[in-house]
Amino acid sequence: MSGERPEVRLRAVTEEDLHVFLVQEHDPEAVRRSRFAPRPREAFLRHWRERVLGDPDCLVRTVVADGEPAGHVVSWTEGERRFVGYWLGRPYWGRGVGSRALGLFLELDRARPLYADPFAGNTASVRLLEKHGFERAGTVRHGEDEHVLLVLGGSPAGQVSC
Repeated sequence: MSGERPEVRLRAVTEEDLHVFLVQEHDPEAVRRSRFAPRPREAFLRHWRERVLGDPDCLVRTVVADGEPAGHVVSWTEGERRFVGYWLGRPYWGRGVGSRALGLFLELDRARPLYADPFAGNTASVRLLEKHGFERAGTVRHGEDEHVLLVLGGSPAGQVSC
């Protein structure tokens, strides 16, 4: 990777990217920050091939930084809400890659309101979303963990706390 601020772009996901994403999902520090339990290899690949890439409702892109796959951004519908999520490999943290990638992705997926629910302790992820205009709309629980519910382009007046 060249320089501190790599060139960032988005592209379609390839089969090779899935293996990069798998390694990133198993990074112990990423697991700690996201509170997302990594899946075994076959379950991970099945989920991506069937539920992400195989679902026409999902919009997913590989984040490329200086020509290398750095992670992914994805949006999907859950119930009545459209969500966005992302995952970056640790070498790309703190270098503006996530912010630029999310900005590019928000130009592709124009659905509003758009929701996100990062782990409350993942302050970098919460800040990144707020930088892009997401507003706090309450909290949700995933298992034992509290997550911040953020919304872009919707009224936080419909506050949610579960």
